[in-house]
Amino acid sequence: MGRKVLNSYPQVALPWEPGQDQIDWVQVFGRSSPVHLDIGSGKAAFLVSEATAHPEWSFLGIERANKVYRYAVDRIGRRGLANVKVIRADAAEFLRGRVGDETIDAVHIYFPDPWPKRRHHRRRFVCQENLGQIVRILKLGGRLQIVTDHTDYATEIQSVLQGFDKELGVVRFQPTAGAEAGAWVGTNFERKYLKEERAFYAIAVERKR
Repeated sequence: MGRKVLNSYPQVALPWEPGQDQIDWVQVFGRSSPVHLDIGSGKAAFLVSEATAHPEWSFLGIERANKVYRYAVDRIGRRGLANVKVIRADAAEFLRGRVGDETIDAVHIYFPDPWPKRRHHRRRFVCQENLGQIVRILKLGGRLQIVTDHTDYATEIQSVLQGFDKELGVVRFQPTAGAEAGAWVGTNFERKYLKEERAFYAIAVERKR
């Protein structure tokens, strides 16, 4: 059985180089619509199901790993989803440099790398600096949703969120369109971890000021 051919879809892949101007979302998607960011989009399971269920929303997946990014572009392109783009970038750098204040309706972070070894904890994406950027880019009433299976990381995330309790309020997590029974988001990692009977930690907050 041969290796799967991953096609390039220019209409899906959003080019990026450091130093570019802030993104004009109307120009990117050709319309004015709610914009959702999926940080660490992986093979785009969440993007495909959610974009299909909500054609009125626009989605940008941010993925750093080239092979996985190319898979996501191919998967979205084959389905002809016009409301999804994917960019290969470092998410922290991308948020700082290219996303304007109060321009995003929702940020999704599902099963981020927990970097379990203590000496690697500084590499975890959810930290004070990155959460500050997320607060900056979220519109008033904009939502951040996070799911992890890692207990220590979940505790750290809750601790970081407490530092933004004036800006963010806890709300009920909204399961996504691809979530099956007992699931939250329907990603590849979640399906795998369900079979392993792991505990999940689903966190949702909303910008209140």
